[in-house]
Amino acid sequence: MEEGTFESLGYCADTGVDDDVLQWDQRADCEVRQILDRIADKWSLLVIALLDKRSLRFTELRRAIDGVSQRMLARTLRHLERDGLVSRTVHPTVPPRVDYALTPMGATLHATIRALVVWTEEHQNAIAAARAAYDRRVAAEQEAAEREEAERLAVARAALPIRG
Repeated sequence: MEEGTFESLGYCADTGVDDDVLQWDQRADCEVRQILDRIADKWSLLVIALLDKRSLRFTELRRAIDGVSQRMLARTLRHLERDGLVSRTVHPTVPPRVDYALTPMGATLHATIRALVVWTEEHQNAIAAARAAYDRRVAAEQEAAEREEAERLAVARAALPIRG
């Protein structure tokens, strides 16, 4: 195999270039990208955070996650279970009771998510300030562009002959 060639369509790790970001291959068939897409969506993050302390029933999760539909929560839990991050336990009762809990691997992911939340909390004021500065700059640029356009139109109108 030629140096730098992927081993398979799903292989997207190191290709000989010393740059970690290339491991996050942008191809749709890259497994790293697929996993990151799955665990980084808003519903998965919330489910993992809620299951950190204890197992929860489906209805408890649904009540705790504002805005999630029953279908989307079921789909999210199914995907997390398939990826080995959440376990599903069915209790033989009437009606059946189903509990969801983090697996040991899911618990290690929660620690990583928690670090991201802590970073966000520490930097939220700086991010808010950067957003406000950006919004002011963009608004000023838009106003300047509109003024320039108005001036161009005024010059063009002045140059046109007057018809009577």
